[in-house]
Amino acid sequence: MKSLLTFLSPALAFTFALTASAAPTTKPLKALLVIGGCCHDYATQKDLLEFGIEARANIQIDVCFSSDKGTKPSFPCYEKENWAEGYDVIIHDECAADIADPVIVTRILKAHRQGVPGVSLHCANHSFRVSPDFRKPLAAGTDGAIWFDYLGLQSSGHGAQLPIAVTYTDASHPITRGFENWTTIQEELYNNVMVHAGAKSLAKGRQGDSENTVVWTNEYGEKKTRIFSTTLGHRNETIADARYLDLVTRGLLWTCHKLGDDGKPAAGYGPAAR
Repeated sequence: MKSLLTFLSPALAFTFALTASAAPTTKPLKALLVIGGCCHDYATQKDLLEFGIEARANIQIDVCFSSDKGTKPSFPCYEKENWAEGYDVIIHDECAADIADPVIVTRILKAHRQGVPGVSLHCANHSFRVSPDFRKPLAAGTDGAIWFDYLGLQSSGHGAQLPIAVTYTDASHPITRGFENWTTIQEELYNNVMVHAGAKSLAKGRQGDSENTVVWTNEYGEKKTRIFSTTLGHRNETIADARYLDLVTRGLLWTCHKLGDDGKPAAGYGPAAR
């Protein structure tokens, strides 16, 4: 800019600079990535997700990372009552199978009940299980199903780490439009104990004779808050895969009503808008 202005007349240079500074910009979506806990390389995965998503859309991600590798990791961001204030969307990527205190889980869910969209990745679907009977179908709306009500799907475990053949079952949905089926590296295929009535499956995953929903959407609570979830994403290589990052980014934009029917970001929310 400076070198260009030296070749312009003073009046023209002023007009050019004023026009450039007044160019309209779109405020980025502000997302909070809550990540950490057992069984995964979250120290690496937090960066893969943050930089991978920000490279694909006009999104600013803050990270709430727990280095605790146990099943009850501590997340300082959850300690405040209004912990999600100021964020447009929350990305849940916790592995916290033994955080089962209904008070804590209810506080986490409060933001989503009030309308803050959510994205839930991999082990977040096996976290915050307040009922010891989570291996049995839990009726929607009951005290033991509060996290599954948010997700729209109840899962209790997975089999061996093997490649998963991913088939997009709704190719017309904005999140999946134009995506091609693919096969992951060694990943964990989460089971489906129960799929809630309001959940919409977007992709199935198959390992041998086992097939389960691995990508889906849900509308949560009275405000019908949009939730996007996938059980894929155990290994670093999967998370770094462009096909995975494209999927998660589209899912996030969809939850915030910033994804067109053609699968492209709404005006101002593509990567060039940053």
